[in-house]
Amino acid sequence: MLAQWLDFLGLLAVLALLGAAVVLTAVLREMAPAAGLAGRRRFLLAAAFGLGVLAFAAKATAIGIMVTMPEATLAYLAALQPPKRSPHPRALPRSGPPPVKAPYAWQALPPTAPDPDGNPTTAEKVALGERLFHDKALSLDHSVACASCHDVIGGTGVDGRATSEGIAGQLGKRNAPTVWNAAFQARLFLDGRAPSLEEQAKGPPVNPIEMGMANLAAVTARVAAEPAYRAAFAQAFGPDRAIDIQAVVGAIAAYERTLVTADSPYDRYVRGDKAALDAAQVRGMALFEKVGCVVCHHGPNFSSASRFDARAPYRLFPAYGNDYVARYRLADDLGLALGPSGRGVWKVPSLRNVALTGPYFHNGSVARLEEAVRIMATSQLGFKVMAEPAGAGAVYLSTADHALHRVERRVLGEADVRDLAAFLRALTSERLATIVEGGGSAL
Repeated sequence: MLAQWLDFLGLLAVLALLGAAVVLTAVLREMAPAAGLAGRRRFLLAAAFGLGVLAFAAKATAIGIMVTMPEATLAYLAALQPPKRSPHPRALPRSGPPPVKAPYAWQALPPTAPDPDGNPTTAEKVALGERLFHDKALSLDHSVACASCHDVIGGTGVDGRATSEGIAGQLGKRNAPTVWNAAFQARLFLDGRAPSLEEQAKGPPVNPIEMGMANLAAVTARVAAEPAYRAAFAQAFGPDRAIDIQAVVGAIAAYERTLVTADSPYDRYVRGDKAALDAAQVRGMALFEKVGCVVCHHGPNFSSASRFDARAPYRLFPAYGNDYVARYRLADDLGLALGPSGRGVWKVPSLRNVALTGPYFHNGSVARLEEAVRIMATSQLGFKVMAEPAGAGAVYLSTADHALHRVERRVLGEADVRDLAAFLRALTSERLATIVEGGGSAL
């Protein structure tokens, strides 16, 4: 680079000498006599013009150097500047590969549910709670018990109706959720308004459509009036404990915490029995993760409203409008939603034993499990369900890199729907399935 600079400096010197000679001749012979200048004034005029020529030659040379040697010029100028230190050296990004997303962890359900503070589970309390759960005396006209809508003996934990029937033949507006594995949920009721089994148990007895009691004090009085209950409460809570509503719902909740089903084919598969699921169920399990079902229905109880992880217990439903929403009137009841948004807010339900608990959704409008899968795929995940998807994705030519690229389409085929439903059936307790199929008793 030094040789290049010397060549340009030599050019500058030649141009300066030639310019000075031309200016000196022009000024002394023509311009000064024409202006009437003589003596030293002629040489001052010549010096002024000469300096102008030198300045012009220097600028021209600098421009020539930058145009002909841009990289060398910038490198030289950069070398003249002192290096700048980053004020935040630790904030610079680290080099290396991007972090790898951890794979989804499939988990089996624990065989027992945890007890809350203040209400430990005992055999006496469970026996009392089971009796209260099946006692129609807790309703105004002695016609409805908790078990009327949550059939534990039949195995399903539900009544099989679209919406449940209360006192005087009244129909509610929502489908009854199962009580099996409800002990693992951090939010109860379809809209998640109750934070515990104890609080949930206070609702139905005083609901005017369900059990119709005037208030919780009336429920307590009804129970305390039965002589046989006095000894049972004394055994469960101690002789000095009065029969109050906290004791009533505490006993019912203790019983419901024993309604756990950790014996599904899925549980056996996760624990190591690879023969527990058939090929369709394994494909459905992979799809369940791939398409995003696990975002809401994750953890051992397949619900983001469970006690395993209840950071996001609620979801908008339906998230996407389509023909299914109108056909099954899914947006008539908006749950906890405020305002006429057309999209409800609901607790994420557990999918355990879902094959036994139809009809589906908060209004019980869908009878078949495969149809429920189609609705969730389209209304919640934004997929399109087609009989036979034509290809896995679209192909286009990018003008940026002149290469072919594939865009995966959010499309599920009917075969995918069948596989997903097969996996959901693998979440069924084998004990309950035997009872439902044989008409036996779960107790």
